[in-house]
Amino acid sequence: MDRFYTAKAPIDKDKTYLTDQLRFSVITNRILRIERSLQNEFEDRATQKIMNRNFATVSFQVTEQEKEVIIKTPEAEFFVDKDSLQVEIKLVNYTVNADEVHYLGGTFRTLDNALGDKILFGENKGRIKLSDSIFSLEGVAVIEDSASYLLEEDGTLSRREEGVVDKYILAFGKDYLGGLKEFYQLTGFTPLLPKYALGNWWSRYYAYHQQEYIDLMDKFAEKKIPLTVATIDMDWHLVKNVPKDAETKSRFWGRGWTGYTFDKELFPDYVQFFKELKKRHLAITMNLHPHDGIRYFEQQYPVMAEANGIDPESKKTVEFNFSDMNFVKSYFDYVLHPYEDEGVDFWWIDWQQGRKNKLMGADPLWLLNHYHTLDAGRKGRTPLILSRYSGTGAHRYPLGFSGDTIVRWKSLAYQPSFTINASNAGYSWWSHDIGGHMGSKGDPELYTRWVQLGVFSPVNRLHSTRDKWSKEPWLYGEEAEKIVTDFLRLRHRLLPYLYTANVLTATEGKPLVMPMYYLNDCREAYEATNQFYFGTEMIVAPVLTPKDKQGMSAVDVWLPKGNWMDFFTREIYEGGQSYHLQVPMERIPVFVKEGGIVPMLLQGETNDQSFEELELLCYAGDGEYRIYDETGYMDVSMKVTGDCAKIELKPQDGFITKRIRVKALGASVYDIEHPHEIEIL
Repeated sequence: MDRFYTAKAPIDKDKTYLTDQLRFSVITNRILRIERSLQNEFEDRATQKIMNRNFATVSFQVTEQEKEVIIKTPEAEFFVDKDSLQVEIKLVNYTVNADEVHYLGGTFRTLDNALGDKILFGENKGRIKLSDSIFSLEGVAVIEDSASYLLEEDGTLSRREEGVVDKYILAFGKDYLGGLKEFYQLTGFTPLLPKYALGNWWSRYYAYHQQEYIDLMDKFAEKKIPLTVATIDMDWHLVKNVPKDAETKSRFWGRGWTGYTFDKELFPDYVQFFKELKKRHLAITMNLHPHDGIRYFEQQYPVMAEANGIDPESKKTVEFNFSDMNFVKSYFDYVLHPYEDEGVDFWWIDWQQGRKNKLMGADPLWLLNHYHTLDAGRKGRTPLILSRYSGTGAHRYPLGFSGDTIVRWKSLAYQPSFTINASNAGYSWWSHDIGGHMGSKGDPELYTRWVQLGVFSPVNRLHSTRDKWSKEPWLYGEEAEKIVTDFLRLRHRLLPYLYTANVLTATEGKPLVMPMYYLNDCREAYEATNQFYFGTEMIVAPVLTPKDKQGMSAVDVWLPKGNWMDFFTREIYEGGQSYHLQVPMERIPVFVKEGGIVPMLLQGETNDQSFEELELLCYAGDGEYRIYDETGYMDVSMKVTGDCAKIELKPQDGFITKRIRVKALGASVYDIEHPHEIEIL
């Protein structure tokens, strides 16, 4: 089967109702699709946003009146005006106009040049306006799909009928996690990430020599700071040595912005370079700016020219055109696959040039994300990319790269709420430039607080531009180096917890980072805009302001009902109330619920990612948890009676862990039931 094949997304006729150029499809008891076609030809093909329409058993009644169609399900009643297609939805105790709701956040294409919630210059200049949310305060939202391109079975796109209306009314109420799961079933689930994507990344926009890069990786190892991903930014290819007659369409960047041929002055033996990184247990990603196509000086030019009907002797550029499937396939086969076969694990698609493809009008960023992700899954490979957000449905193309932020406290302060809100668009795997991209003044405190946020973010990618304030911990003084080193080790040790959350995202639609109101319907939860659930067991409240004269930073935290233990100090806090905390540099407020279970690696000082040796932190209380690795899972249960905690471990076939250290926190006596092959340290 062609790797770009896309299945149709029809719905059974018994779930539809037709009248007066309108078709109503009851997708679930809470999702109604409304179509208007002047030709009475309704669409069953998948679109850029919608992948599946026939996944639920529904029960509904239809009442048609002169000006209105009423569709009633067990959970909502939809009143649709046949002329305007405005919709009122009656939920349990109230009625909502779908066009007059207050959306709960969402996300944004890129934070390039962002300072706080403002873009200082560029095409997005102005305040950041979050969009594409599937939740509102009123419990109703709309997905507008009328302008989406249709996905043909051969992988190509086609335009919609002129004047068509195609929209989805979502009536999830306050059931955020249930609503997310239905949304993912409709639009496609987020793929499972490889384990390495969840560790510490190194990235810098800098023209490294290959030995210089290897030496840097070895220095991290000498300092016992674990890394899992090595990013090679754009200077891997010809930049300064591009011929002066090479074509370029860029107004802002030079001729070397696009490239596919290694610069041998910097990388005399890139294959060996890849091998050295692999020896150090590092995954490899490389940056692409594909705007200028394949030009005559590239090593791939002859074969690409012939594959696209161009005489190589003409030196005519092979235009970059992801609307042409012949170009798409040859681009992957002849330009990228050889590098993948030699060691590249995934690509960083640093696309910034334009929003409309010149031939079809489709967003070239979406085209890149879509075809790259489909191709990345060939031959059992992991379908992973790093790119910018391209609209509703972009969660199918992880990971997100939020762009080049300015190194200031305002930028740091905006990133938690930005990441939290993205869950409302189903976009859970944001990767920020941890530490900020440009304009650094070398502030050790700001750097430390940003890394601490990164450790409790979906992706922890240290990144900077080429100025002297790169993100090596040892550049920021002894205090910052020690604290940051401890946190980077912690991130690595959290891989089992992160991988388990990753599985839950891919299978159940639960984001790693969730707003507090997802699980708490109260005013305090909606007002806690900078704190978040981190997985199923933790709440994190990052430090976002400088310290006072006493060396402490203030953080306001609201905790839900129940008892919560500070992850770092072991102090117990009673929930159902707010706290004004004073926090020293070496920690941030992180809390684990009573009965919480947090699996960690025993070691956090090397790049090894094996789950063979674990530590289980069990926070006394009644709780259950399922730990996943790549091949299986283990169920853990805990029951507390008085000061005694009974913990039971049940690994399933395929679970690879061999040794486990168990700590019961908050219980003075505990016993453990476990299979004989697991050693308790």
